[in-house]
Amino acid sequence: MSRTPSTITAITVAALALAGVSAAVLAAPAQAADWSYGARGPYTVNQPLNAYSWAGPYLGGNIGYNWGSVSNNPTHPSGFAGGVQVGYNVQSGPLVIGLEADLQLNGADNRFAGWKFSNPWFGTMRGRVGYAMDNVLIYGTGGLAFGTLRGETAMQRESHTTAGWTIGVGAEVGLTQNISAKIEYLYMDLSNSRFGITGMPNAYSSSLVRVGVNYRF
Repeated sequence: MSRTPSTITAITVAALALAGVSAAVLAAPAQAADWSYGARGPYTVNQPLNAYSWAGPYLGGNIGYNWGSVSNNPTHPSGFAGGVQVGYNVQSGPLVIGLEADLQLNGADNRFAGWKFSNPWFGTMRGRVGYAMDNVLIYGTGGLAFGTLRGETAMQRESHTTAGWTIGVGAEVGLTQNISAKIEYLYMDLSNSRFGITGMPNAYSSSLVRVGVNYRF
């Protein structure tokens, strides 16, 4: 079966949401012009002049591996995932608070008996709270997750796009004042949808470990 209208609509909404966050992030420096000094620009609040600044907008890419399970079904989709992220941080001393959104393509799938389940794409919109030790940032993150779970048999294909939640932790290291690298773990849980090919509600939950690079404006 080809993609349903609801799946296409959800993908469009997710792409528009990510684009909207990107526009807001890139426009944010102009709104922050009355804030205190920072090493790159006027983003940092109460930050010493010579300290590494995590504040302001950033854009980057990531790649990782995820593994999970489908409820009420014996399949365990796993595979490589990669995508882009965009975000914005505010910093006060060692405390860093921010928002981040990402959109991922995912190769996770698994076949068992007559069923095959896969998660071809997903995205998240999360808050981040971290503690900075100069150019090292340790953080926790959590928020909204969304994505598609696809089920297949020899004769049918069925896809459902749903929302859920995600939570995780990460560490990021500033390589230069504008470039940083990160490693991150996320747990994601997408809500149930009733699949005709199984006759039961099926949902996808997964763990993701990924590395990424950010460019800070």
